[in-house]
Amino acid sequence: MTTTPRRIGRSLALVLPVVLVLSGTLAVTSVPWAGRHTESQMLTASSQNVSVPAKSRAPQDVLRDKLLAELQEKDPGTALTHLQREVEERPSLAQHCMTIARELGRAAVEHYGPTRAQSYSRPVCDTSFAAGVSQQAQGS
Repeated sequence: MTTTPRRIGRSLALVLPVVLVLSGTLAVTSVPWAGRHTESQMLTASSQNVSVPAKSRAPQDVLRDKLLAELQEKDPGTALTHLQREVEERPSLAQHCMTIARELGRAAVEHYGPTRAQSYSRPVCDTSFAAGVSQQAQGS
């Protein structure tokens, strides 16, 4: 009696892995990205040139993100001082100064509240920081 179950177990131990490997291979080759249907490929990234460089960001966007992070880490006064210095060093940023200062004002209200944010206000970029604080305070 023990030899029959043992013989069946050995047969399954040899046949089952072969069946699993073959069924897995057949399953993988039947998916669309295996190369049969080129018009319905699912993995199109592998067929494209992936070494295309990322688009560079505009200097004002980089500066705005840097100053917003600085506002969160330190205080709005430091961020406004650095904004003023950047505009003085790179005059091409002057046309974006008001927008950046207004965004700093809005972020200051969210982080510090309207009263404390207003205390950091100074005449950088035509008082746009104060305008941002005022707009955000009225909206909240």
